[in-house]
Amino acid sequence: MLAALALVVGFAFAGSQSRIAAGVTVAGVDVGGMTPAQARTTLERRFSSVQPQPVTFTAAGHAFRISPAELGVQPDWDAAIAQAQRAGSGSGPVRGFKRLGLRFFGSDVKLQPRVFQAALVYELSRLARVVDVSHRDAALALRGGRPVVVPGRAGATLDTKAAGPLILDALVGFQQGDVALPVRIDPVRVTAAQLVPVQAQASTALSAPVTVTIGLARWRLTPAQLTPMLELPHDGSTTLRIAGPAADAYFAGLSKKVEHAPVDATFAVSGSGVRVVPSRPGTALDVVASAKALLAAALSPVNRVARLSVVEQQAKRTTADARAMGIKGVVSGYETFFGGVPNRIHNVETVAHLVDEQLIKPGENWSFNGATGERTAAKGFLEAPVIINGEVSTGLGGGVCQVSTTVFNAAFEAGLPITERTNHALYISHYPLGRDATVNYPDVDLRFTNDTGHWLYMRTFVTYDSLQVTLYGTPVHRRVESTASPLVNTGPIPVQKVKDPTLLKGQTKVQTQGVPPQATSVERKVYAPSGKLLYDDVWHSSYRSSPTILLVGTKPKPKPKSGAGGHQPVSTVPTTTQP
Repeated sequence: MLAALALVVGFAFAGSQSRIAAGVTVAGVDVGGMTPAQARTTLERRFSSVQPQPVTFTAAGHAFRISPAELGVQPDWDAAIAQAQRAGSGSGPVRGFKRLGLRFFGSDVKLQPRVFQAALVYELSRLARVVDVSHRDAALALRGGRPVVVPGRAGATLDTKAAGPLILDALVGFQQGDVALPVRIDPVRVTAAQLVPVQAQASTALSAPVTVTIGLARWRLTPAQLTPMLELPHDGSTTLRIAGPAADAYFAGLSKKVEHAPVDATFAVSGSGVRVVPSRPGTALDVVASAKALLAAALSPVNRVARLSVVEQQAKRTTADARAMGIKGVVSGYETFFGGVPNRIHNVETVAHLVDEQLIKPGENWSFNGATGERTAAKGFLEAPVIINGEVSTGLGGGVCQVSTTVFNAAFEAGLPITERTNHALYISHYPLGRDATVNYPDVDLRFTNDTGHWLYMRTFVTYDSLQVTLYGTPVHRRVESTASPLVNTGPIPVQKVKDPTLLKGQTKVQTQGVPPQATSVERKVYAPSGKLLYDDVWHSSYRSSPTILLVGTKPKPKPKSGAGGHQPVSTVPTTTQP
């Protein structure tokens, strides 16, 4: 009987499957007993009546009005109606019992929004720019020369992750009341109460002068001088410090009075001997320790004397470092002689000083251009004769190649590997045959490698007519043998004809005798003390020609004049021919 009764009740409330069960609502709108089409029409009509009206959202005291159209929000009607139908679905008596329960307890279906996601992200970022405020911790400030506590302020941050769904739900709903968005509070980390003891410390620090001492020297700091050097707590700090630009400037001034720079160990040469000139330590102000001492004195109401700290500063190259470099005697040397105009001699002296006292570490590929840099007027170089594109001209730094050639020959005689060398464009007779070396910053360089296993120390010695370059280090006692091939002509002397209006037509005159193109080579063999051949190198040198300048007359010959007996005078101007 109970089963039969249950069937009767189930069938009695089963209703039509084509209609939504009574007691079902969508976003609070009753759609019970409606067909899906009727429910959709009802919901769309209701939404169209509220859609133009913006919803007000509040956060941290700010209000924002947003309408569904601004974000492209539309409810998903199909999904909502399908869910409403499923609430009272089922077969026969099962559907009846489900619908009976809905009559008593009801069921509300939540609308799912469709949204233009990029618009929602932009809107959330816009709201966050207004709402988000970082907290401000309590701090100390000077007002009228006295430290006062500035209270802090809590900050706020919009919870954009949680706010997005709330905004969408409100825009597809039918309730138009204000919607509060979630905000996270950014609390104050340093309170005013925490800074009250620090305020008292700051008042003590600025209450009287402080005496600063270093050894027997003493200086007095007044409160007015100390004020800009005292860094008050700010941005979450809770302590006083001696810091900032004014403190940096003060300690920089003290450093100049008490500091002495260390002196590196150097080398003194005398003939073939070398000795190490010991290094000397310097003194430096310990700024960190001195700042702490100054603050401690300022915070003391009684003992207001700050004893600053000075520390010893070691040289970069100590005496022990210099001795370990193995610079003991002469490895090789070479001397060349020079002359010329005063500007050229000046340039030789200038560049010789730039490469003087060069320290070349083991394995280093030493560069002449790297040591001297660009030859400029700012470095003291003057205009002097120089070879440019195979012609003698005038240029800044003429005479530099005198030094590069001398350095090349010093490395040559030391038996060092020479990795880059270029001969002059024109043959220069006062250099060893085939052993000249030109340079031009930055593309033409002279390079050699220190393969001795110890440091090399280059010294240059300039007299009024000579330059000597000596390499000091640990003598390796290499034997160097070199052979130069004869200088041979590799072509004819070119002739350059120049018109001369002072010579008669048909006359020629040699103004400058030219030189043919020439070539030579030098072979160098380097032997170890044991007799083992270490290097066998050949340097080839090709020199350009210099043309013979031939003057060619262009002056018209004079007309003949009739003399006595009808004879014409004979010209006595000699005529020369091209050699």
